[in-house]
Amino acid sequence: MATERNHIRELIDKLETLPPERVAEVEDFIDFIKQRDQDRQLTHVATKVAESSFHKVWDNPDDAVYDAL
Repeated sequence: MATERNHIRELIDKLETLPPERVAEVEDFIDFIKQRDQDRQLTHVATKVAESSFHKVWDNPDDAVYDAL
């Protein structure tokens, strides 16, 4: 935990040396990363929900050959 706090402190120290427009870029990038993670999580949840709906379509003898791929 102390190492993580040290790392965060180092990042803050670096941020404090940046001009305001660069801080804004960093903030935008952080927002982008958070949004991407949320989008991936939503996609994963939607996929899991859809699996039961498509089970009958996917699980059939005609398509069994694809299960081995």
